[in-house]
Amino acid sequence: MLIALGASGTLHALGMTMIPPWAGWCLVAVPFLALVAGAAFIVRGYVLTDSALVIQRMGWVNRLDLSRLTSAEVDPDALRGSLRLFGNGGFFSFTGWFRNKKLGVYRAYATDTKRIVVLRFAEKTVVITPDDPQKFVQKINTNKARTASQSQ
Repeated sequence: MLIALGASGTLHALGMTMIPPWAGWCLVAVPFLALVAGAAFIVRGYVLTDSALVIQRMGWVNRLDLSRLTSAEVDPDALRGSLRLFGNGGFFSFTGWFRNKKLGVYRAYATDTKRIVVLRFAEKTVVITPDDPQKFVQKINTNKARTASQSQ
């Protein structure tokens, strides 16, 4: 983004008029639009309830029903070797669909690749990055055990 803005500014400062005006505007508009789009999908935080994980985004939330959660574990190396299939690979956050040998295809709602929690559901795998991964996993497992005992 900074390169595109710098290139546009340099071309303008040098009075280079060999490129069409629309191309100069694109050098400014595309990075700005990328900034806005990246910020729109940022992960602002996580709220854990007894039955769901609410992922707070900029202007909306994603809700994951925890009733089909099979495991939650801290794994700082879970993202190694990941290939982005569709999504944001680090511009404010890591969000979207990714794939690697360890997890297979997974959905990421992550901001800090050093605080990774892998949530495995019956039908999908989700990666999140809470502030305190150990405490988060402990709390989610406690909630899961309480919910299981209440349903018996």
